[in-house]
Amino acid sequence: MNLTVIPLTSEKKNGKFSFFNELKKIVHNNKVTMKEGDVLVISSKFISNSQGRILNIEKSKVCEKARKIAEKFNANEQFMEIVYRESDRIVGGVTGFAMATTNGILAPNAGIDKSNSKGTKIILYPNEPYKFAEELKRKIFLELNLHVGIIIVDSRLMPARIGTTGVAIACAGIEPTKDLRGDKDLDGNPLKVTFQATADNLASIANHKMGEGNDLHPIAIVRDSESELTNRQIVPEEMIIPYEQCVYIRSFSS
Repeated sequence: MNLTVIPLTSEKKNGKFSFFNELKKIVHNNKVTMKEGDVLVISSKFISNSQGRILNIEKSKVCEKARKIAEKFNANEQFMEIVYRESDRIVGGVTGFAMATTNGILAPNAGIDKSNSKGTKIILYPNEPYKFAEELKRKIFLELNLHVGIIIVDSRLMPARIGTTGVAIACAGIEPTKDLRGDKDLDGNPLKVTFQATADNLASIANHKMGEGNDLHPIAIVRDSESELTNRQIVPEEMIIPYEQCVYIRSFSS
């Protein structure tokens, strides 16, 4: 069986809404039937919209720490206040961008931007994305009696590469990585450090079909991916690597 990606079209949403009810509506309107073993890849911004995670930066009260960050990176103070609030840690930056982590994910401006929003409004990351994904997986099982995987995807720049790719910021019901250590390469050499980033790979594949502009494909179904589904709850630590083990961060900080 060949892997298939089915992008689902939706109407543009404004304001909070019931995500599960909207999901059922979208699936129905696209004349698609979810199947056992499917993986649903969902735009993080679509989930954030459903949660009302939209802020007007003009209303932000800027603290002294955020003001210093904005001055250091020549950025808007009110925007940097939101970045500072949403970040676990700010590790550096350049003009206009603070490099920060949120839920262990490293991204310029903590993954916050103004795309798909108007004026001075910005869309934040979803609230508790792993919990959201787990609860959605359970609702689908309880109502539809289907075991599916859930991946929440966001766009991300890759070091030294032009353009964006998809990255999984959370998942549920699917093993996020595959440990290949001990397997052998084509020449029979044992693999010592290799993990396959299953969730990130599927997120990027689906993101290619979902689009980055006005495509209105906030959800995609990945079918016949041969990924391993699971009933256990996934935790963020399974998808991130400590800074002291990351070759990029170790190289730039040495």
